[in-house]
Amino acid sequence: MDPQYDLIVIGGGPGGSTVATLVAMQGHKVLLLERERFPRYSIGESLLPITIHGICAILGVADEIKQANFTKKWGGSLRWGTNPNVWSFRFSDARPLREESAEYAFQVERMKFDTILLRNAQRRGVDVREQHQVTELLDEDNRVRGVAFVDAAGVHHVARARFVVDAGGHRSNLYKQVGEREFSEFFRNVALFCYFEGGKRMPEPHSGNILSAAFDQGWFWYIPLSPTLTSVGAVVERSWADKLQKDHEQAMRGFIDRCPAIKDLLANATRVTEGPYGQYRVRIDYSYTTTRFWKPGLILVGDAACFVDPVFSTGVHLTTYSALLAARSINSCLRDGMDEAKCFDEFEHRYRMEFENIYKFLIAFYDMHHDEDSYFWSARKILHTEEKANEAFVTLVSGISTTGRSVFEAGRTISKSMHAYHEGEAAAMDAVGPLIKSEHALKAQATGNVTKEAPVRPGGLVPSPDGLHWIGS
Repeated sequence: MDPQYDLIVIGGGPGGSTVATLVAMQGHKVLLLERERFPRYSIGESLLPITIHGICAILGVADEIKQANFTKKWGGSLRWGTNPNVWSFRFSDARPLREESAEYAFQVERMKFDTILLRNAQRRGVDVREQHQVTELLDEDNRVRGVAFVDAAGVHHVARARFVVDAGGHRSNLYKQVGEREFSEFFRNVALFCYFEGGKRMPEPHSGNILSAAFDQGWFWYIPLSPTLTSVGAVVERSWADKLQKDHEQAMRGFIDRCPAIKDLLANATRVTEGPYGQYRVRIDYSYTTTRFWKPGLILVGDAACFVDPVFSTGVHLTTYSALLAARSINSCLRDGMDEAKCFDEFEHRYRMEFENIYKFLIAFYDMHHDEDSYFWSARKILHTEEKANEAFVTLVSGISTTGRSVFEAGRTISKSMHAYHEGEAAAMDAVGPLIKSEHALKAQATGNVTKEAPVRPGGLVPSPDGLHWIGS
């Protein structure tokens, strides 16, 4: 007989680890299939406050992340628009972040960050199998009911489940089973990136900020991953794609020479030439979305569903937030017997709303004929708010424009539940199994001071206090 699961997750990155963990925490049987062996390299090292203080808290890894010695970022810095100087913002400029003590995030080495999330999934009860490649979806009666896969030894297997989540990233082509991919005509860029040792840091309090610096052919990211290691990438128009493939070194040096801010920071730096950071990499950063994010039995999360230009480092945020939304929908169907279409339409509506807010703002942000005050006004217009100065801008680029404060509150509720379980059972987390189903956890949730979130659309669903289910509005 084929093994039976409640959920099969394809991909062990942040999206896959997040959705797998949040479903397993409810006592459901989850299989995660990852084609590589962790730790493995991945792009996207700059995180947002909502990920650190919201999603990671719900996952139960917030303390582990804080102890990992990642570079703390208090905001961001930009050389952008008509202002010839570098200008900065602080996350503390947004009142919700101040009130949640969430005024910072981290620059992370993804090999370390992703491994923390994947190992946490294992501790929470997920059956994690690395070096396992999914080869086929099992589609029966217009519903995906499982997968065929090959293990590390080349042996073929089949596993069935009520739901399958594709968290395989932009390289996955399983979206074709759900809808059609629509590429943006506005954002079709190519990124050339590498790593340097010994690059300068900006003056305090901005030394941990990501710097996004525009120049006449595109823009640079400059991410301080450690006191000495820096991720440096040039994002340019697609017309440069052929040249980038021919001579990476010459192309990068040419871009650096044309961007004074980056050239100054790298004046005494040396490019890393060995190990996982020792090569030039090219990423096609074409922004896209998919006409549908789910079909019966199959859900797309993260880059499998959509991708937006990386200037505000929203990649991991969109991935983990979509995974949270998917987990709520899966849990609600499995445990509560809620209507599948209603749950996953809520997932898609909220995910698409967050993606579109960022996309609409980026169109205005890429107009270099404006200064920062104009960009702040554009953010207020998109969020339909009267917030003064740059608060709407910071709210949007920190990941809380549509996610709401309930994500932070859910993180606190989960933390209380974990503490209650430990106090009541004196058991190690690695051995507790379905934590949130314990009586102690349920009592902690019931007594938590959680504000009920308003629906984002008429008749829509709202998150439960623990953030892991939908409830009627």
